[in-house]
Amino acid sequence: MAVVSSANKDTAKQEAFKRATQGVVRAIAGLPEVEVSFQPGPAGVAGKRARLPLPTRSLPAPEVARLRGAADSIALRLRWHDDATHQKRMPARREAREVYDALEQVRVETVGSQLMQGVAANLRARLTEECEAEGYERMTRREQMPLPAVLSLLAREAMSGESAPAAAQKALDLWRPVLDPKALAAIESLRGTLDNQDGFNRQVRKLLATLELAEEEEDADQDENEQEGEDSQQDAQPDTRDDSGKQSVEDPESVFGAQPEEGEGTSEEEGEADAEDDTAATQGEDRPGGPQERRDRERGGHEEAYRAFTRHFDEEIEAEELCDPEELARLRQQLDQQLSHLQGVVSKLANRLQRKLMAQQTRSWEFDLDEGLLDSARLARVVVNPMHSLSFKRERETDFRDTVVTLLIDNSGSMRGRPITVAAMCSDILARTLERCAVKVEILGFTTRAWKGGQSREKWVADGKPRNPGRLNDLRHIVYKNADAPMRRSRRALGLMLREGLLKENIDGEALDWAYRRLMRRQENRRILMVISDGAPVDDSTLSVNPGNYLEKHLRDVIKRIEAQGLVELTAIGIGHDVTRYYRRAVTIVDAEELGGTMMKKLAELFDEDAAAAWHRAAAEHAAMVA
Repeated sequence: MAVVSSANKDTAKQEAFKRATQGVVRAIAGLPEVEVSFQPGPAGVAGKRARLPLPTRSLPAPEVARLRGAADSIALRLRWHDDATHQKRMPARREAREVYDALEQVRVETVGSQLMQGVAANLRARLTEECEAEGYERMTRREQMPLPAVLSLLAREAMSGESAPAAAQKALDLWRPVLDPKALAAIESLRGTLDNQDGFNRQVRKLLATLELAEEEEDADQDENEQEGEDSQQDAQPDTRDDSGKQSVEDPESVFGAQPEEGEGTSEEEGEADAEDDTAATQGEDRPGGPQERRDRERGGHEEAYRAFTRHFDEEIEAEELCDPEELARLRQQLDQQLSHLQGVVSKLANRLQRKLMAQQTRSWEFDLDEGLLDSARLARVVVNPMHSLSFKRERETDFRDTVVTLLIDNSGSMRGRPITVAAMCSDILARTLERCAVKVEILGFTTRAWKGGQSREKWVADGKPRNPGRLNDLRHIVYKNADAPMRRSRRALGLMLREGLLKENIDGEALDWAYRRLMRRQENRRILMVISDGAPVDDSTLSVNPGNYLEKHLRDVIKRIEAQGLVELTAIGIGHDVTRYYRRAVTIVDAEELGGTMMKKLAELFDEDAAAAWHRAAAEHAAMVA
């Protein structure tokens, strides 16, 4: 009875806390109509709907502080942030957008902290907890701390006058000496525009230009005005504004922040005459992203075959080699903690899949054989009549058992946070499930070794920047689990996906071809390849000097070849991204929380299909190899 009473008190305490938090969010935001819900997962806001992490019934003090900080952060954004103003100066490049968004959140939190001391204390406690959870104090290399986090902490120091949490000081000290003094001065200048979002956004754009993450804001404004003038003079020219009314930027140099080399002069304006373009090309000055390349891209891109400028710096590596054992164990523990609520749900789905697969593996035996396993059911007749010989049996091999599944997971920066966490846990559970069903599983990941091209781009620059260089970044293909390795040995490696600094660009076409070639070396008769991604292939360095559809076209070509050969059953799951336009067998989900159920469902559908077709394909392949 006492236990029940205590549980009721905890539940009542939890509900009272949730009601109080909802009221605080509405009061600080000044919007009584805001909907506040509590769900498993991180905090977020969309329109006038706020989502907060689901509190536990015991509500320990650290959790209360963390939840209050999350609630205050959302409320301040609802009150002092305007989406239209924010979108007006949004940079095009993904890394620049991440910094731009992070600094805007710092602005609204700083404004709220200056007006409300209680809010300031909550936000400070939450920031301290986040820095400790990310392990900033254990970082020994600069690249381990992502640039958006660095700039957010430095900007918070500059705008609030308070130093960053002690857990982050060691990592920040690695960055301060290498930041350009102009960038540090631009961060300091943010303090004067706290109450003016548009002015603050302008200062952020100057900071991004200093860091070569985006074009100068003044140049962008000038380009927009010039293009608007051209549009008014040429009625037949199509409108290139996006849905928000902002003029789209087509020049890759402005999008990717490329700076003119000494002696090159200024970049060409969009409105230059064709005669001037031809003159520049004749003089060898048609730089990547110039007018001629824009015209080529508008005509559908170059017809040259896909290639890499150099493969010397590419990397295929085991997950354990990218991280020391202690950190890998910590990351795995962090993964387990974040998905404790999800594991039960996904495990139930996995058990359903296992029962379904096991039902298809009904044992069948051959009896009365001269060798094999002793048939104990027929020993009685030997006892009755010793003249009878012993009888043996042998289990028939089933088609189903001779199967291998590869999970290819997008490890790009846009997967950071909830998507990559859920993908890692679902892969773990799925691999263990299939392993119990005698199906081998391989888990692979793909990203790049660096932002902005790395050593490949440096070599391209040193070689004189030849035109149309092809892929211009260093690949990193990660093996989290080999098909022949048991899951108990590979389980810890999946924690690597949570490591800060690992997730960068995504070049899907080459990753898919890599996974396909690994599968083709397998001896299993049935091969299944499942791709999990959240976006189209993107690599800023490559797309800044090649046609805009270069990576996407290559991905389509690889998919078309794999599906046409029919030797591997290819399926894809897109997280918030429509992959059905690439893959013939695919599904798109809106929320990462749906990933586990979708993975189980798609595999169940594949195993429901007649395996005879897969065996027929394998037999044809083997016959061709013998011939």
